[in-house]
Amino acid sequence: MNRRNFIRQTAAGTAWLTLGSAGVELLSENEVHLTILHTNDVHSYVDPFPANHPKFAGRGGVARRAQLIADIRTENPNTLLFDAGDIFQGTPYFNFYGGELEFKLMSLMRYDLATLGNHDFDNGIDGLVAQLPHANFDFVSANYDFSNTILEGKVAPYKILKKAGLRIGVFGLGINLLGLVDKKLYKETKYLDPIEITEETVRILRQKRCDLIVCLSHLGFEYTTDPNRISDRKLAAATDGIDLIIGGHTHTFLEKPVVAENRNGQKVVINQTGCYGVNLGRIDFYFSRNGKKVLDGRSIQI
Repeated sequence: MNRRNFIRQTAAGTAWLTLGSAGVELLSENEVHLTILHTNDVHSYVDPFPANHPKFAGRGGVARRAQLIADIRTENPNTLLFDAGDIFQGTPYFNFYGGELEFKLMSLMRYDLATLGNHDFDNGIDGLVAQLPHANFDFVSANYDFSNTILEGKVAPYKILKKAGLRIGVFGLGINLLGLVDKKLYKETKYLDPIEITEETVRILRQKRCDLIVCLSHLGFEYTTDPNRISDRKLAAATDGIDLIIGGHTHTFLEKPVVAENRNGQKVVINQTGCYGVNLGRIDFYFSRNGKKVLDGRSIQI
Protein backbone atom coordinates (compact mmCIF):
# COMPACT_ATOMS: atom_id res chain seq x y z
CA MET A 1 0.00 0.00 0.00
CA ASN A 2 1.40 3.39 -0.95
CA ARG A 3 1.95 5.93 1.78
CA ARG A 4 -1.03 8.25 2.16
CA ASN A 5 -0.57 11.97 2.27
CA PHE A 6 -2.08 13.46 5.38
CA ILE A 7 -3.33 16.88 4.28
CA ARG A 8 -4.39 19.31 6.97
CA GLN A 9 -7.48 21.41 6.57
CA THR A 10 -6.90 24.94 5.22
CA ALA A 11 -9.22 27.60 3.91
CA ALA A 12 -8.36 26.74 0.31
CA GLY A 13 -7.33 23.11 0.83
CA THR A 14 -9.00 19.95 -0.33
CA ALA A 15 -9.15 18.31 3.08
CA TRP A 16 -12.24 18.56 5.23
CA LEU A 17 -13.11 17.68 8.77
CA THR A 18 -16.13 17.04 10.96
CA LEU A 19 -16.20 16.60 14.73
CA GLY A 20 -18.84 15.15 17.00
CA SER A 21 -21.10 13.77 14.31
CA ALA A 22 -22.96 10.51 14.70
CA GLY A 23 -20.92 8.92 11.94
CA VAL A 24 -19.08 9.63 8.73
CA GLU A 25 -19.44 7.74 5.47
CA LEU A 26 -16.34 6.47 3.71
CA LEU A 27 -15.27 8.47 0.69
CA SER A 28 -14.31 5.43 -1.39
CA GLU A 29 -13.58 1.74 -1.12
CA ASN A 30 -9.84 2.53 -1.25
CA GLU A 31 -10.02 4.61 1.89
CA VAL A 32 -8.29 3.52 5.10
CA HIS A 33 -10.22 3.98 8.33
CA LEU A 34 -8.13 4.34 11.50
CA THR A 35 -9.80 4.52 14.93
CA ILE A 36 -7.92 5.89 17.95
CA LEU A 37 -9.37 5.17 21.39
CA HIS A 38 -7.97 6.79 24.50
CA THR A 39 -8.25 7.32 28.25
CA ASN A 40 -6.53 9.58 30.78
CA ASP A 41 -6.39 10.05 34.54
CA VAL A 42 -8.13 6.76 35.30
CA HIS A 43 -6.51 6.88 38.78
CA SER A 44 -6.94 3.19 39.65
CA TYR A 45 -10.74 3.25 39.27
CA VAL A 46 -11.48 -0.39 38.50
CA ASP A 47 -15.10 -0.67 39.65
CA PRO A 48 -18.09 1.37 38.47
CA PHE A 49 -19.25 4.25 40.62
CA PRO A 50 -22.10 3.38 42.99
CA ALA A 51 -25.67 4.06 41.89
CA ASN A 52 -26.02 6.86 44.46
CA HIS A 53 -22.88 8.76 43.44
CA PRO A 54 -23.79 12.45 43.05
CA LYS A 55 -21.83 12.98 39.81
CA PHE A 56 -21.02 9.66 38.11
CA ALA A 57 -23.81 7.38 39.32
CA GLY A 58 -23.34 3.87 37.94
CA ARG A 59 -20.72 4.95 35.41
CA GLY A 60 -17.25 3.69 34.60
CA GLY A 61 -15.65 0.40 35.47
CA VAL A 62 -13.06 -1.67 33.65
CA ALA A 63 -15.51 -4.38 32.57
CA ARG A 64 -17.68 -1.92 30.64
CA ARG A 65 -14.68 -0.21 29.13
CA ALA A 66 -13.26 -3.54 28.00
CA GLN A 67 -16.53 -4.51 26.34
CA LEU A 68 -16.83 -1.16 24.58
CA ILE A 69 -13.27 -1.43 23.29
CA ALA A 70 -13.89 -4.97 22.07
CA ASP A 71 -17.06 -3.87 20.25
CA ILE A 72 -15.23 -1.03 18.50
CA ARG A 73 -12.38 -3.34 17.48
CA THR A 74 -14.95 -5.69 15.96
CA GLU A 75 -16.39 -2.73 14.04
CA ASN A 76 -12.94 -1.58 12.90
CA PRO A 77 -9.89 -3.85 13.30
CA ASN A 78 -7.65 -0.85 12.52
CA THR A 79 -7.93 0.46 16.08
CA LEU A 80 -5.28 1.77 18.45
CA LEU A 81 -5.69 2.29 22.21
CA PHE A 82 -3.71 4.88 24.20
CA ASP A 83 -3.56 6.34 27.72
CA ALA A 84 -2.32 9.83 28.63
CA GLY A 85 -1.11 9.16 32.15
CA ASP A 86 -2.08 9.08 35.84
CA ILE A 87 -2.94 5.42 35.66
CA PHE A 88 -2.13 5.11 39.38
CA GLN A 89 -3.48 6.52 42.64
CA GLY A 90 -7.07 7.08 43.68
CA THR A 91 -8.54 3.85 45.08
CA PRO A 92 -7.45 1.12 47.53
CA TYR A 93 -6.54 -1.08 44.55
CA PHE A 94 -3.43 1.01 44.09
CA ASN A 95 -2.65 1.16 47.81
CA PHE A 96 -2.84 -2.64 48.04
CA TYR A 97 -1.43 -3.83 44.70
CA GLY A 98 0.90 -0.92 43.89
CA GLY A 99 -0.14 -0.70 40.24
CA GLU A 100 0.04 -4.39 39.35
CA LEU A 101 -3.72 -4.71 38.88
CA GLU A 102 -4.00 -1.58 36.73
CA PHE A 103 -1.24 -2.74 34.36
CA LYS A 104 -2.64 -6.26 34.13
CA LEU A 105 -6.11 -4.97 33.28
CA MET A 106 -4.76 -2.55 30.67
CA SER A 107 -2.79 -5.42 29.16
CA LEU A 108 -5.95 -7.51 28.94
CA MET A 109 -7.64 -4.61 27.14
CA ARG A 110 -4.62 -4.53 24.80
CA TYR A 111 -3.48 -0.96 25.23
CA ASP A 112 -0.90 -0.06 22.62
CA LEU A 113 0.94 2.81 24.34
CA ALA A 114 0.76 5.07 27.38
CA THR A 115 2.63 8.04 28.76
CA LEU A 116 3.49 8.84 32.36
CA GLY A 117 1.59 11.21 34.63
CA ASN A 118 2.83 12.69 37.89
CA HIS A 119 0.84 10.21 39.99
CA ASP A 120 2.50 7.30 38.25
CA PHE A 121 5.54 8.18 40.41
CA ASP A 122 3.59 7.98 43.68
CA ASN A 123 5.30 4.72 44.67
CA GLY A 124 8.59 6.10 43.49
CA ILE A 125 10.54 5.36 40.37
CA ASP A 126 11.49 2.01 41.90
CA GLY A 127 7.84 1.12 42.48
CA LEU A 128 6.99 2.02 38.89
CA VAL A 129 9.79 -0.11 37.48
CA ALA A 130 8.73 -3.03 39.69
CA GLN A 131 5.30 -3.02 38.02
CA LEU A 132 6.49 -2.70 34.40
CA PRO A 133 6.68 -6.49 33.86
CA HIS A 134 2.88 -6.54 34.27
CA ALA A 135 2.42 -4.08 31.37
CA ASN A 136 2.24 -5.74 27.95
CA PHE A 137 2.39 -2.33 26.33
CA ASP A 138 5.07 0.34 26.05
CA PHE A 139 5.48 3.77 27.61
CA VAL A 140 6.63 6.86 25.72
CA SER A 141 7.97 10.09 27.18
CA ALA A 142 10.17 12.45 25.19
CA ASN A 143 10.70 15.21 27.75
CA TYR A 144 11.63 13.10 30.79
CA ASP A 145 15.33 12.32 30.74
CA PHE A 146 15.74 9.09 32.70
CA SER A 147 19.54 8.93 32.36
CA ASN A 148 21.17 7.65 35.57
CA THR A 149 17.87 6.18 36.81
CA ILE A 150 16.56 2.63 36.72
CA LEU A 151 14.02 3.75 34.12
CA GLU A 152 16.77 4.45 31.60
CA GLY A 153 16.10 2.41 28.47
CA LYS A 154 12.67 1.31 29.67
CA VAL A 155 10.71 4.33 28.35
CA ALA A 156 11.16 5.41 24.72
CA PRO A 157 10.71 9.02 23.56
CA TYR A 158 8.47 7.81 20.71
CA LYS A 159 7.20 4.74 18.92
CA ILE A 160 6.07 4.18 15.35
CA LEU A 161 3.05 1.92 15.04
CA LYS A 162 1.85 0.38 11.80
CA LYS A 163 -1.80 -0.16 10.91
CA ALA A 164 -3.26 -0.94 7.48
CA GLY A 165 -0.16 0.38 5.71
CA LEU A 166 -0.10 3.61 7.72
CA ARG A 167 2.78 4.70 9.92
CA ILE A 168 1.57 6.37 13.13
CA GLY A 169 4.24 8.18 15.14
CA VAL A 170 3.41 8.56 18.83
CA PHE A 171 5.43 10.47 21.44
CA GLY A 172 4.80 11.37 25.05
CA LEU A 173 5.13 14.54 27.13
CA GLY A 174 4.98 14.84 30.90
CA ILE A 175 4.34 17.71 33.26
CA ASN A 176 7.11 19.27 35.35
CA LEU A 177 7.34 17.05 38.43
CA LEU A 178 8.96 19.76 40.57
CA GLY A 179 6.46 20.79 43.23
CA LEU A 180 4.01 18.03 42.30
CA VAL A 181 6.04 14.99 43.30
CA ASP A 182 8.58 14.57 46.09
CA LYS A 183 12.07 14.66 44.57
CA LYS A 184 13.02 11.44 46.33
CA LEU A 185 10.31 9.63 44.33
CA TYR A 186 11.46 10.61 40.84
CA LYS A 187 15.14 10.92 41.79
CA GLU A 188 17.45 12.05 38.95
CA THR A 189 14.68 12.28 36.35
CA LYS A 190 15.12 15.54 34.42
CA TYR A 191 12.29 17.59 32.94
CA LEU A 192 13.03 18.93 29.45
CA ASP A 193 11.26 21.78 27.68
CA PRO A 194 8.18 20.29 25.97
CA ILE A 195 8.17 22.71 23.03
CA GLU A 196 11.83 22.17 22.15
CA ILE A 197 11.49 18.41 22.52
CA THR A 198 8.32 18.38 20.43
CA GLU A 199 9.96 20.23 17.56
CA GLU A 200 12.89 17.79 17.52
CA THR A 201 10.70 14.70 17.90
CA VAL A 202 8.24 15.74 15.19
CA ARG A 203 11.13 16.43 12.84
CA ILE A 204 12.41 12.89 13.38
CA LEU A 205 8.97 11.34 12.91
CA ARG A 206 8.39 13.26 9.68
CA GLN A 207 11.78 12.08 8.42
CA LYS A 208 10.65 8.55 9.21
CA ARG A 209 7.67 9.10 6.89
CA CYS A 210 4.90 8.98 9.47
CA ASP A 211 1.42 9.55 8.08
CA LEU A 212 -0.01 10.67 11.43
CA ILE A 213 1.75 12.16 14.46
CA VAL A 214 0.12 11.80 17.87
CA CYS A 215 1.23 13.35 21.16
CA LEU A 216 0.22 11.65 24.41
CA SER A 217 0.37 14.61 26.76
CA HIS A 218 0.13 14.93 30.52
CA LEU A 219 0.68 18.68 30.42
CA GLY A 220 -2.94 19.74 30.99
CA PHE A 221 -5.48 21.13 28.55
CA GLU A 222 -5.41 24.84 29.46
CA TYR A 223 -4.58 27.15 32.40
CA THR A 224 -6.72 30.27 32.16
CA THR A 225 -5.33 31.76 35.39
CA ASP A 226 -1.74 31.13 34.32
CA PRO A 227 -1.63 31.71 30.55
CA ASN A 228 2.16 31.33 30.38
CA ARG A 229 2.08 27.81 31.76
CA ILE A 230 2.67 25.16 29.12
CA SER A 231 -0.50 23.27 28.20
CA ASP A 232 -1.89 21.32 25.27
CA ARG A 233 -3.30 24.50 23.76
CA LYS A 234 0.01 26.33 24.11
CA LEU A 235 1.91 23.34 22.74
CA ALA A 236 -0.32 23.21 19.68
CA ALA A 237 0.05 26.94 19.03
CA ALA A 238 3.83 27.00 19.47
CA THR A 239 4.77 24.00 17.33
CA ASP A 240 4.26 22.55 13.89
CA GLY A 241 3.59 19.00 12.75
CA ILE A 242 1.40 17.44 15.45
CA ASP A 243 -1.87 16.08 14.09
CA LEU A 244 -3.47 14.96 17.35
CA ILE A 245 -2.86 15.73 21.04
CA ILE A 246 -4.42 13.29 23.50
CA GLY A 247 -4.29 15.04 26.84
CA GLY A 248 -4.50 14.47 30.57
CA HIS A 249 -3.75 15.95 34.00
CA THR A 250 -6.43 18.67 34.21
CA HIS A 251 -9.38 16.23 34.21
CA THR A 252 -10.98 18.24 31.42
CA PHE A 253 -14.24 16.80 30.12
CA LEU A 254 -14.55 17.48 26.40
CA GLU A 255 -17.67 16.21 24.65
CA LYS A 256 -15.79 16.38 21.39
CA PRO A 257 -12.24 17.31 20.39
CA VAL A 258 -11.11 20.91 20.11
CA VAL A 259 -9.57 21.98 16.81
CA ALA A 260 -6.72 24.44 17.39
CA GLU A 261 -4.21 26.04 15.04
CA ASN A 262 -0.48 25.50 15.09
CA ARG A 263 2.06 28.24 14.48
CA ASN A 264 1.59 27.89 10.72
CA GLY A 265 -2.20 28.10 10.89
CA GLN A 266 -2.71 24.38 10.33
CA LYS A 267 -5.19 22.32 12.32
CA VAL A 268 -4.31 20.37 15.46
CA VAL A 269 -6.92 18.19 17.14
CA ILE A 270 -6.89 18.12 20.96
CA ASN A 271 -8.97 15.79 23.11
CA GLN A 272 -9.27 14.81 26.79
CA THR A 273 -11.85 12.53 28.39
CA GLY A 274 -12.06 13.85 31.95
CA CYS A 275 -11.05 11.29 34.58
CA TYR A 276 -11.76 8.05 36.48
CA GLY A 277 -12.57 5.99 33.38
CA VAL A 278 -16.12 7.30 32.98
CA ASN A 279 -15.49 8.19 29.32
CA LEU A 280 -13.66 6.63 26.41
CA GLY A 281 -12.31 8.97 23.78
CA ARG A 282 -12.79 7.96 20.16
CA ILE A 283 -11.31 9.67 17.11
CA ASP A 284 -11.73 8.33 13.56
CA PHE A 285 -9.39 9.23 10.73
CA TYR A 286 -10.07 8.40 7.10
CA PHE A 287 -7.12 8.39 4.68
CA SER A 288 -7.54 8.28 0.91
CA ARG A 289 -5.10 8.27 -1.98
CA ASN A 290 -6.03 11.81 -3.05
CA GLY A 291 -5.01 13.18 0.32
CA LYS A 292 -8.46 13.99 1.76
CA LYS A 293 -9.29 13.22 5.34
CA VAL A 294 -12.46 13.01 7.33
CA LEU A 295 -12.20 13.15 11.09
CA ASP A 296 -14.92 12.28 13.56
CA GLY A 297 -14.35 12.57 17.30
CA ARG A 298 -16.31 12.30 20.51
CA SER A 299 -16.23 11.12 24.11
CA ILE A 300 -18.31 8.03 24.79
CA GLN A 301 -19.87 7.70 28.23
CA ILE A 302 -19.18 4.41 29.97
